[in-house]
Amino acid sequence: MENKIEGDQPADTGGIQLETRRAWLADGVELLSSMRFAISLLTLIAIASVIGTVLKQNEPMPSYVNQFGPFWFEIFNKLGLYAVYSAWWFLLIMTFLVISTSLCVIRNAPKMIKDMRSWRDNVREQSLRNFHHRSEWRSANARAKVTEQILAHLVRVGYRFKLVEKPGATLIAAKQGAANKWGYIFAHSAIVIICIGGLLDSELPIRFQQWFMGKVPYEGAGLISRIPAQHRLSLANPTFRGNTMIPEGASSSTAILPQANGVLIQDLPFTIKLKKFTIDFYSTGMPKLFASDVEVTDHETGKAFSSVIKVNEPLIYKGVAIYQSSFEDGGSRLQVKAYPMQGPDISTLAMNGEVGGSTALKPGNGNDFTIEWSGFRPFNVENMARNGSDVRAVNPDQSLNEKLTEDLGKHLGSAAKNANNKDFKNVGPSLQYKLRDKTGQAREFHNYMQPVLIDGDYMILAGTRDSPNDAFRYLRIPADDEDSIKDWMRLRAAVQNPELRAMAVSRFAEHAVQRNQGGSTQKQGLWETSARISLDAFAGDEKISGLPAISQKLEKVPAAEQAKVAEGLIKVLNGSMWELWMIAREKEGLPLYELDEKHARFLQLAIGAISDSAFYGAPVYLQLTGFEEVKATVLQVTRSPGKNVVYLGCLLLVLGVFSMFYIRERRLWIWIRDDGTGAHALMALSSQRKTLDFEKEFEQLKMHLRQLTGQAGQEK
Repeated sequence: MENKIEGDQPADTGGIQLETRRAWLADGVELLSSMRFAISLLTLIAIASVIGTVLKQNEPMPSYVNQFGPFWFEIFNKLGLYAVYSAWWFLLIMTFLVISTSLCVIRNAPKMIKDMRSWRDNVREQSLRNFHHRSEWRSANARAKVTEQILAHLVRVGYRFKLVEKPGATLIAAKQGAANKWGYIFAHSAIVIICIGGLLDSELPIRFQQWFMGKVPYEGAGLISRIPAQHRLSLANPTFRGNTMIPEGASSSTAILPQANGVLIQDLPFTIKLKKFTIDFYSTGMPKLFASDVEVTDHETGKAFSSVIKVNEPLIYKGVAIYQSSFEDGGSRLQVKAYPMQGPDISTLAMNGEVGGSTALKPGNGNDFTIEWSGFRPFNVENMARNGSDVRAVNPDQSLNEKLTEDLGKHLGSAAKNANNKDFKNVGPSLQYKLRDKTGQAREFHNYMQPVLIDGDYMILAGTRDSPNDAFRYLRIPADDEDSIKDWMRLRAAVQNPELRAMAVSRFAEHAVQRNQGGSTQKQGLWETSARISLDAFAGDEKISGLPAISQKLEKVPAAEQAKVAEGLIKVLNGSMWELWMIAREKEGLPLYELDEKHARFLQLAIGAISDSAFYGAPVYLQLTGFEEVKATVLQVTRSPGKNVVYLGCLLLVLGVFSMFYIRERRLWIWIRDDGTGAHALMALSSQRKTLDFEKEFEQLKMHLRQLTGQAGQEK
């Protein structure tokens, strides 16, 4: 027979585990609804907002790579700092803030409402004596008469009351400003409502479609109508914010939603056609007003109506708001003339382009390029002190070579001289384009159509930059007597022509001997040698040319004699270049100029510009000669279901803050009992905030009640 050992019954482990889970749940709810947790979330949101304010959001990714470098770019990209307000962690913080504040309201609102309804009439006489703000007095009137007098005064001063009969006594429980607690409820509820509205208008719905519905950004190019469905958002999309660009006479039924790695296409329930784009200007040339005259056609009904969309005057239709955002070029047709910037060739080439398109360029040296017409502006209000830096960007403190170049430029009128440019107003049309070589490397250019007055001289500005993040650096080409670039181009080509340089050297030496009233063949040979050295050095080679080449030769001269030799070379260079200029004009059958102050100034500026042209970085210069402008409007198209929710939250927040700061809750108790032939009264007043106004109110209430009830004897 098997023996059995009796012992204690096993513990109820299931019940213990259930109690443990309940305890963990209670602790979690307590943490989520606590003030410290909410403050921590608000601190994180504040830090994220600072990052989103300091770091420019939703810029092209190459801009961030150039700014931070490849290493930090990847780290910041993983953290979502380039789109903070749509980053997963920011949306998660917002979600927890909604949960935390909601739990706080759910836990505390019923208690507050119950407290507002409560009269707290279960107090005793002895407990009222423990209040700091209390007062006792006797009255010769009967208890009923005293009670009637006190109640009448409380009604006059705005107190609500409840009368409670006690054994041998009467308790008056009164209160004022109980709506103060609604302020806490409204303020906390407002935070929840505003956050929910913000989440509704955030990218969270779009993220859900990407996570669960297979939507992916489109990274390619092509016609919008041919983009596959996985890159398009349907009309049922609850919220979006995108842009659409519409040229005059064209229409659009989609909006572009930029994403970190491409774009999403949002279909609209209507088609927008731009009939006319209007823009007005101030007298300074700055835009004053721009508006879009559009025609909207409903896809469902086929009905069409016209409307004018202005800045701050959007069109709202079918829950979609259409704002006037900005304006762009809609494909203006351009006429340009291409001038060679290298070699002795002076032939020009007429070209046509369209903004947004491209044109092949074959300068004839084996290096093929593509011109990408990126922009056209019919007007420009430019601050040349900011945007007009010298194309060479020379730092005179870097080397002796550059210091000598700076000194020569000051004498010759180089563009480097114009460091302090003035502010300009409307300087006329301009052309912007990129020149891309066969390897895909591109350089951007910005050329003005008309000469610009700079420090008393009319200059034709030709801007260049290597990166979109850089400011344009301008080559300043002096305008000739016809306000054109022809004479400068003629002189530039002549500098690169050895035959013309030889003729200029010979003619300069001959004229120099004549100006010095004769001279020997030996002196003429010396003049020829000096002129040949200066012109050949200025023409340069593949490594160095212009004023830097001359300054390099001056480095071989002893420092004590450099200033004197430089002055002589400047005179020889000026004289040789004048002869070269006249030979170039003579070769084309053009009349020669007299050597006067005007043409001498042009020559000085031309020498500096030819020297600087080595830094222009393009085989051709494109001059805008004509255009046919096509305007385009940029409209922001949004659906914001959370907007009204946010408005409601803001209203509640205002009411809540007003209630908390301007409504003070006061609780008043008055215990009246019989005292011989009269009555004895005990008053106690309480408030959440003890202020000077509260002290004053207590003293006035105490004084008035004693006077009304016919105080007998001294206050206790």
